[in-house]
This record gives sequence, structure tokens and C-alpha cells, in this order.
Amino acid sequence: MQRRTSRLATIGALAAATTLALTACGSGFSDTGDANGGGASGELTSSDDALSVLIGSSGDAETQAVTDAVASWSADSGTDAEVSVASDLPQQLSQGFASGQPADVFYVSTDTLAGFAGNGSLLAYGDRLSNKDDFFPTLVQSFTIDDQFYCAPKDFSTLGLVINTQMWDDAGLTDADIPTDWDSLTAAAAALTTDDHVGLAFSPEFARVGAFMAQAGGALTNADGTEATVDSPENEEALTYVKELLTSGDAAFSSDLGAGWGGEAFGTGQAAMTIEGNWIAGAMTNDYPDVDYRIAELPAGPGGQGTLQFTNCWGIAADSPNQEAAVALVEQLTSTDQQLAFADAFGVMPSIQSAADQWKTDNPDDAAFLDSADFAQGVPNQDGSAAVIADFNSQLSGLATADPATILESAQANLEAILD
Repeated sequence: MQRRTSRLATIGALAAATTLALTACGSGFSDTGDANGGGASGELTSSDDALSVLIGSSGDAETQAVTDAVASWSADSGTDAEVSVASDLPQQLSQGFASGQPADVFYVSTDTLAGFAGNGSLLAYGDRLSNKDDFFPTLVQSFTIDDQFYCAPKDFSTLGLVINTQMWDDAGLTDADIPTDWDSLTAAAAALTTDDHVGLAFSPEFARVGAFMAQAGGALTNADGTEATVDSPENEEALTYVKELLTSGDAAFSSDLGAGWGGEAFGTGQAAMTIEGNWIAGAMTNDYPDVDYRIAELPAGPGGQGTLQFTNCWGIAADSPNQEAAVALVEQLTSTDQQLAFADAFGVMPSIQSAADQWKTDNPDDAAFLDSADFAQGVPNQDGSAAVIADFNSQLSGLATADPATILESAQANLEAILD
């Protein structure tokens, strides 16, 4: 799961990182590669070889939880398995694929999926899973390329509206004022703005602004991801609304407040509301324990409710000599009980529907995040999309004084280039 993605990277740095991550998978905006990875048909490899598991961890809690889960499966199955934490996951995956000795099981992000799948590095095993129908459909879509379900979503997050309850009460607002649409969001932001803080702050990037695009009925691509739709009237309406919020003075980008992300602006009292994912709970507990807050679903726009979702999957190497054991391990790691254990250990949301009710019972204050799964949009998973979004982010940072249509037209041209 992506964490604290709100730190804005420069386009050059992110484009360079994307190129490095996909070195073994081809390069260039228009390179699509050859989807020759292992499919759901045919025999899986099987051997006595131990499994290597490579993860990109959020911290000690995640590392320990995954290590314990893999060790438990190993003891039950009789197959040795070892967990390693990558210092640079995309680079180490690329190096492993290029050498022909990759890890057997590993985290894969949506923006690296297409590149690794395109050169045959990944086993497309999703349809082999006994629990394949239990995953949230939008998560399955995020890891499906050319109608092949490549890998099991390991967990996910959505965006919600985070509200400082003390500031809310001080402004004389009640539960009836919780924003349900853009008009009431505008009203709440205005009521919460004082000389000391703005009503709403969020990061200047697609990973936050994109939620407004979804609420307007827009998206970066059509439903099957084959056509760029960035410059749609819906997306222009969304960016125009965000620009109006910014120029009103009742909202601000976190960077304009000197904060690294929306959670920092919120936690330090520079904003009464922010738009963030469920990972903010850890930051609030660790860094801002004295701030009381509540979570609400993001308000609806002209196109209805909308939010963004962020996820990783459990990838399996096409070159793994023990794919059969790797698939069995992933089934255990994505089981209901294990996902709930992961959620308790390091705060993620389960990717399977059978765990949803228990997770909401265990985390009632955060239930709005999981309830938002029904109207969440995934981020693009096309090869080269990370560099396109990096450029989009650089332009969004100047939205307050820029023309929304011009920003969208530029991103449209870049996205068309990688889809052609």
C-alpha cells in the first residue's frame, strides 16, 4: 500500500526512478512490450527449493507481521521461505528479473505492473486462486492487463475527509454540516477558516486532486484503460472547482503552507480538514497524539461520490522454480484471518470482501475508508503512467494561477503517447 504519497517529487526524479524500475522491461512512453508472462493455463513449476519473499516495508511492524506470517505458513507446509526487505524495491526487482534469479514472491505496485508483465517477468496466476472472487472488484481491475488477472491485491487504502473535531466544534458546526457535496464542502471550509488556519488542505498531486475528478464523473482513462480521457469536460469541471477553493483562501495546497503532506498540515493545526488515506492514523498516533479527529466519506460531486484507491499486489516470478508453493503462500497471506491480522499489526485495510465487516467492527472510527471502496477508482497501471502523472503533478502545483484546460490538455497528450 502506498504511504505518504503526498510528498511531491519532481518530474525528473520520478521519471528517472520509473526508467530505473522498468530497465528490464523496456523504456519510453510508447513502449508496450510483449505480454509473454506465465498465464493461468499450463502447469506451475514445482520443486524442493525454498521461497524468497521480497517486500517494501512501511516499518518494523509490517516487516515483523509478514515475517511471522510467512514463517507460520512455512512450518505448516514444510517449504522453507525467507523474507527480505528491499531498500529500493523496483530496482531490486528489475535486477533480479534481468539476472534470471528474481525473488519468488514480492510486492508489485500498480505503476510497475505493466512493465514487469510486458516482458514476461510475472506469472499471471490470479485466476488460479481459490479466493479470487473474494477480492474487491476494483482491486482486481487494478491488477488486470489484457484480461489477465496477474496478482492478488495484498491490501489497499482509500481517501477520506479528515476533520479536526475541536476546530469543527469551535466553528459552531454539527453533524448536519458534514460535507455531502461540493457546495457543503465549500461552506464547511469557509466556516472553518480563521486567521490561524485554513479550512481544508491537501497535497498538490493527482493522488489527491484526482478524487475531485472522480466526483465529477471523470477519470484519466476509459473503463478498460485503452483510451486517455484526461481532457474531458468532467475533469475540467473538477479542476475548476479545486482552483476556486484555492483562490477563495479557504483551502490551500499543503506545500503552500510549508507542510510536506496533508497529514502534516492537519496535524500541526494549519488546516481544519484534509484529504488523506487510512495510513494517517499511524501519523496521528505517533506524531500528533493530542489532535482529536474524525473520518467522513468524501463528498459527492456532479458525477456522484468518488475517491481514489491505492494498492500493491503479491507478485510471483515467471522464473520461479516453485510457483506451486508460491501460489499456496499467497493464498494464505490473503486469507481472511491473515488479512485481519495484518490490519491489526500495521493498519492496512483487507483486500477481500469477507474481511470487511470484521475490519469495520474492529476499526469503527475508520469505517468510512472501507465503505468508500464501492466508489473508488484505481490509479493508472499502464507502462509509463508514473512519468505521466509526475508531469501532471508538477502542473497541478500551480493550479491556483493556471488554466485547468491547459493542464489537462498537456496530460492528455502525454497519456495518449503511452497508450498508442
